[in-house]
Amino acid sequence: MTVVKATIHGAISIVNAIATGKGATLGISKKVDVEMETAYGNGIEIEIQNKPMKSRLINRVIQKIVPKNDLSKTKLKVSLDSEIPTGYGLKSSSAISTAVAMTCAKLFKPTMSDFEILNAGVDASIETKVSLTGAYDDACACYYGGFVVTNNYMKKIIHSEKCLNRVSAVIFIPKSRKRGNIRKLKASSSDFEHAWNLAKKSDYWNAMILNGLATSSILSSEPKIIPKLIESGALGASVSGNGPSIAAIVKNDSISKIKRVFSSLDGNTTVSQINNKKAEVHEM
Repeated sequence: MTVVKATIHGAISIVNAIATGKGATLGISKKVDVEMETAYGNGIEIEIQNKPMKSRLINRVIQKIVPKNDLSKTKLKVSLDSEIPTGYGLKSSSAISTAVAMTCAKLFKPTMSDFEILNAGVDASIETKVSLTGAYDDACACYYGGFVVTNNYMKKIIHSEKCLNRVSAVIFIPKSRKRGNIRKLKASSSDFEHAWNLAKKSDYWNAMILNGLATSSILSSEPKIIPKLIESGALGASVSGNGPSIAAIVKNDSISKIKRVFSSLDGNTTVSQINNKKAEVHEM
């Protein structure tokens, strides 16, 4: 029996990639731990926070990496523990699929490159319809940390760097999981293109504000929230991913002001540090 463990972090959106296929993201410290245990036998058993679950995404990632011959004679137990709420635009699916790919690679294909590991999770996300673009930007920010600017269709990192500012992400998680029609984002593709070009030049906070204004009118039930957050000291603010969570980047001495803005809304507010560390995997 062998057990390996991968630790990866979540991320927030700087520029949404739905409209143009080009995105930008920033790693945050909320993490996901994935343990994979091998034993004689066959079949895949998945536990999320100690509860048995089914997951097409996790199964597909495993099938993409583990050779069929090995799968037929190996029982795999996948245990997942996540600080990232699912379905709120905080990149939980990208974090999980990439961490599962990392554990599979460690056990069965130790020579896999970073690009191949990321690709397995991205392709599995498209094939199981978890993501429209494969969310290469999200997967890269979860995996590498820091800022990542990507072309998702080309699966290419255009620019990346560590976030050296002393800032935190204040994230509002609404009680309602309702979100707008993401296909309508394409109508504002020129705004997203402009925001992406700003991010490419490391003008991340203005890119995030522009993205926030463009996404909040379509995806958020609180479209006026972005200007309020900027007025209260946020450096950048946006709907994260396709929502419904809203993230504001702030200097650490302004956290309480931003929390006050969110306190009038129905939901929870959480604060996360920025993550600049690459994901890790090791045998236990």
